[in-house]
Order: sequence, then structure tokens, then C-alpha cells
Amino acid sequence: MVARLCERLSVPHETIAVEVEAGNLQDRARDARYAALCRSFGKRRCEVFATAHHADDQAETVLMRLNRGSGLAGLAGVRGRRIVVGEDPLGEYLLVRPLLHWGRSELEAIVAGAGIEPVRDPSNEDTRFDRVRMRAALAQSPWLDPLAIARSAEYLQEAEQAVGDAISAAIARRIFYEEGVKWFHAGHSRLVDTGAVEYILQEFGADVPTSAVARMVDQLRCDGHATLGGVMARRGMHQKDALTQVDAWRFEREPPRRN
Repeated sequence: MVARLCERLSVPHETIAVEVEAGNLQDRARDARYAALCRSFGKRRCEVFATAHHADDQAETVLMRLNRGSGLAGLAGVRGRRIVVGEDPLGEYLLVRPLLHWGRSELEAIVAGAGIEPVRDPSNEDTRFDRVRMRAALAQSPWLDPLAIARSAEYLQEAEQAVGDAISAAIARRIFYEEGVKWFHAGHSRLVDTGAVEYILQEFGADVPTSAVARMVDQLRCDGHATLGGVMARRGMHQKDALTQVDAWRFEREPPRRN
């Protein structure tokens, strides 16, 4: 159907078959689609491509993540532009989503007005998927405004950028290095302390979820000691210079355990 429509509109078109690995079907299918897009555009030396995500998609994403207790990055939803890395051929592409300010009903009206009958994807009716259930809940709650939720996601993206800047400043100014030890002068907001501690753990080679890092920060604030990902942290006085000691958190590798 898409091939016929593109031919009628004189739009270059290519149909690509993909293989989807077993597992989370929607996540794996999305990965396969983006890999196929990057392969196709890479061969044409294109650097930018667009997808048709709209405000209802954004609202579904935000509400799903809110229901899972996601943090700021998750609640900020999908971005209007981001960099996608393709592996075959290797390259970076700018992905833009120009329809995030348009609602599904608006776009459906435009398509109908153009005399186009769209394909109805049966997976959009499959209630095994979280997104389909959230879509149905939104449809049954007309008082929820997808455009307003999408605007809130934009505000959260700006807040995420501000928090990111604060974390970068804390990493640059409040982390001190000694042989095998890293000191962090904590005392910022929980988000900033968590971001800086996550950076420290990554430098030690620990790959742990942000939610676990946040719990580590809470434990350090409460008990003064915590261990995560093979890294041990405890509260102590850091000799910042000859005249100054600072109440800080000391991070080092966890010693090997004895049997």
C-alpha cells in the first residue's frame, strides 16, 4: 500500500524486510526498524531522517513511564531530535520528530482529507502490549489532553538539561582523586548527588541502574556507608588542602571477601 502511494506521489520508496529476535517484541521490532533505516540512509549518504511520532505517542510514553515510577529522564519522554548511531555502515544520524505537537486526530483528519485510507496495524489492538492498554485508557479518558502532556514532557526535558548541567558542575568541582580513592563533596539535591555518584561508580567499572545508585545515596545520607557494584563508600573527613577538612564521601573498590 505504501509503495503504491509513494509511486502515485512521486516519492522515492524502499521496502526493507527485517528479522526480529525473540524477547520483548515491540522493543526488538523498534531496534530492527532503526537498524534498517540507518542501513538504507547510510547507503544514500543521508544524515537526517524523520519519524512520525505525534503528541498521543508522547502522552502514552510519559504515562507508561509515570506508572513505572521512572525518573526525570524517563518522564521527559521522547525527544524532538536525537543522535542515532548506525552500525552498517558505521555512522551517526540526526533523528527528528517534527509531529510531536500534532495530535493523532488532527493527523487522521489530514490523511482522510487527502483521500488516503491508511493501513490499520493489528498489533495496535493487541492488549498484551503495555502501550496498547495505555492507548485504550487515554481514549476512555477524554479529560486527559495528549497535547498538554506532550508540552509537559518538553518542560521536563528542559529540567533534565538543567539537572545535567548541575551534575557536570559537581563532577568537575566536587570530586577529588587520590590513589585508588575518589572523594565526593556531597550535599547537593538528591538528583545531582545521584548523578555524580553514578559517574564515580562508572569510573570504577560498575554498571548499575540509576535507581540502585539513588538508593546508595539515600543509605550514605542515612547510615554513612554503602556498597554497590563492587564499590565501597563511606562518610569521612577529606583533607582538601593544608587548612581545610570537608565532610565527604570516600569511594574505593570493595576488598576481596574471605571464605
